[in-house]
This record gives sequence, structure tokens and C-alpha cells, in this order.
Amino acid sequence: MGGPFPDEFLWGAATSAYQIEGSPLADGAGESNWHRFAHTPGWIANGDTGDVACDHYRRWRDDVALMHALGLTAYRFSIAWGRVLPEGTGAVNRRGLDFYRRLVAALRAAGIEPMATLYHWDHPAALDERGGWLNADSPRWFADYARVCFDALDGEVRLWATLNEPWVMCDGGHLHGMLAPGHRSLWEAPRVAHHLLLAHAEAVLAYRAGGRHRIGLVVNVEPKHPASDRPEDVAAAARDDAYLNRHFTDPVFLGRYPEELPAIYGEGWREPPAADLERIRQPLDFLGLNYYTRSVVRHDPGCWPTGTTKVRQPESAYTALDWEVYPQGLEETLAWLRARYGPVPLYVTENGAAFADPPAAPGGRIEDAPRAAYLRDHLLAVRRALAAGADVRGYFAWSLLDNFEWSRGYEPRFGIVHVDRATQRRTPKASAEFYREVIRSRGAALDGSAASSRA
Repeated sequence: MGGPFPDEFLWGAATSAYQIEGSPLADGAGESNWHRFAHTPGWIANGDTGDVACDHYRRWRDDVALMHALGLTAYRFSIAWGRVLPEGTGAVNRRGLDFYRRLVAALRAAGIEPMATLYHWDHPAALDERGGWLNADSPRWFADYARVCFDALDGEVRLWATLNEPWVMCDGGHLHGMLAPGHRSLWEAPRVAHHLLLAHAEAVLAYRAGGRHRIGLVVNVEPKHPASDRPEDVAAAARDDAYLNRHFTDPVFLGRYPEELPAIYGEGWREPPAADLERIRQPLDFLGLNYYTRSVVRHDPGCWPTGTTKVRQPESAYTALDWEVYPQGLEETLAWLRARYGPVPLYVTENGAAFADPPAAPGGRIEDAPRAAYLRDHLLAVRRALAAGADVRGYFAWSLLDNFEWSRGYEPRFGIVHVDRATQRRTPKASAEFYREVIRSRGAALDGSAASSRA
């Protein structure tokens, strides 16, 4: 049994713009790279696009009411850069910016704390045509966009995140080519990573010049465990850890890249200027952690670029995306972040699972017991981390709604709320009802029988 969570702990859910908003070109918005990517045949499962998504752009009032009914005290969303600046720079699209003004005002009125992410992978296509994150001017573009958002919304938004999972943009978009813009280049990936870090720093500096609240960065972390105690497997896990987990946090907090990266990138690596690393190391008000799973890895020189491959664990449960369910990894990660980077305030900004939901029961109830169990076990891990001294200030379930899951389209369902693709009807699942009770009881429901690790 454990005690309640702190009174000020934020209980939230998270989404992102392209995944839920729909209406990607409405009211003067500019095309994004994801709009073009999704409309290119062969990139997205089933030919799905974000043209409608969850229709949140038109249904936001109902969605805020739904959040309030679920008892959420916080909501993490992202701003579509191209809605605000259709060309990526220059003229501001007031109609696009007003959408976010209305949203955050409604959240505040409902007693829900907004956390705004400036960039969750959807890049203005006009800037992609100028090289996107490969362009040396991209950090300045991002800072200019950030200032527009700060000026318009900082009165209502008190928690800002610069980038969401920059590693995924680097690896998925520029190294392996499975995400927009679909590039596959050992030379592009480290350059993009460096420009993303500089962009983050420039946005933080812009906020320090006039912002009144708090700003941070959101990263994805995945514990890397060696498949055996053989030296080559131990070294493989360390390489994977450097490539994914420390790639973006070491420069921000320690002012240096992991020492393993030059060997991983090989001839694609270029040593950054010392002045850049100094600029990247801007103090943060918080760090956001997106946690889903761990990896058990072994040495495999045929796997590019880190020479590692995952080893499936036969005793473990796996999600619909074949991700191991490993809640103790969240506790491990929260402790690791504190040990490596010091007492920075932490938020679990994404945590959730895709499962094949059963058909609705009579009365419409969707009994997604595995998802409820996943939430319970990971929230218990957060509570243990708090008891051990981690400064965790909030938890955001991924995701509020079943949404567009990037290159996988609409097949994976992460939502605690079911969305009917034909009617857009929202139906809270059993996991949402469980989460509502956890929030109402400040965590006491985690010790009950509403969900179990074997559900």
C-alpha cells in the first residue's frame, strides 16, 4: 500500500496536433510535411491521412468537456507550426492562432492546466522546401515561431515544451526514413540532431526574455538492458543507450554529446563547435519523459547503425505494437534521470499502450482491461519513484483519444477514449473510468481491484 500523490500533482492526458486535429488546411493553415507525407502513396498503412483524424479542430469544445468529465487536471497538446505561420516564417495566421487561444481559455475555465508543446513532428512544408532541419537557419526559424506563440498564449499557458522526442525526428525522419520527411542518410541525422538542439536552446532563450512561467524539453527514454553479461552485449547496450537515451539529454544538461556517437555515425559525424554546446546547455524548468517500454539487446554487427538487436522476452506481455510491458522500467528511468542530471523537476509526459480493444459490450462499454492494468502498474511505478525521492510533478496518459498513429495509420489504438472513425463519437473506455477514479482518489484506487497487472 502507498500513500496518496501530492496535492499539486497533475493528472493529465496527451495528444498532438496532426494526430487529432484534422482540418489541416483550414482557416489559412499552411501545408505540413506530414500532410504531404501522408498523401504520398505507400508511406502510411491503409493509405490513411490526418485530414479528419479526430476532428478536434471542430470538436474541441466537446473534447474539453470530456476531459473535465474524466477529472483531468492537465492536458498536454501540441501547436501546429503551419497553422500559426503558414510559410513557417513571416506573416502570422491569426485564425490559426485564435484556435489555440480559444482552446487554452476553455481549458483554464474547466480547471485544466494546459501544457503546450511547440513542436510535435509536423513541420511547415514551406520550410522543408528550404531544407527543413538541415538548414543552418532552422534554429532561428523555430525561435521566431516560438516567440509568436509565447506572445499570444503565455498568459494562459504556464507549462511549455520546446520539442517532443527529437530523437524520433532524427532517427525516424532522417536516418531510417519511416517518418516525415522520409530521408535515409547517415550524414543528415547528426546534423538534424544538432540543429534541433540549437532550436530548443534558442526557444528557451526567447522564453527567458519575456516568458513568465516554465519551459522544458520532452524526450523519450527506453532502458537498455544487455541480453547477457558477455562484454559484447554489455557494450551493445551502452551504445544503444547513448544513441537513444543520452543523445539529446547529455548536451542539454552536461554540455557534451555521448562519447559513443562518433563511432555510431562514423564518417557522418562532425564535431560541433564548443560555442554551440555552450549555447545548448540552457537551464530548464522541467524535463518531460515519454516512457513506453524497455529493450533487451545483444550485439549484432549486421544491424545499422548501433550494431544491436532486440531480444524478445518470453516471460513478458507485449502490446499490439510488440512493445514489452515493463512498468518497472519507468521507475528505473525516473531514478536514472535524477542520478545523471540532478534534481530537475520531471513530468511523465506520455505513457500508454496500444491494445486490440474488444467490441463494445451491451450499453456501449469497452472493457480494455489490459490498458487499465498498464496504467495502474506504471502509476504504481511513479508512486514508488516519488517515495524514493524523484521530483515527479505530473503524469499524462497517452493518449486521450484513439488517433492517427503516424506511419501506422489508425490501426493502433492508444486512446483511453474510443473514437468511432465513421461518426467521430467519443466513448470513454474502462481504462478512462479507472483513471478517473485514480484521479478522484489521488492514487488510492491504485491499491484497489479495479485493475490488476494480470487483467
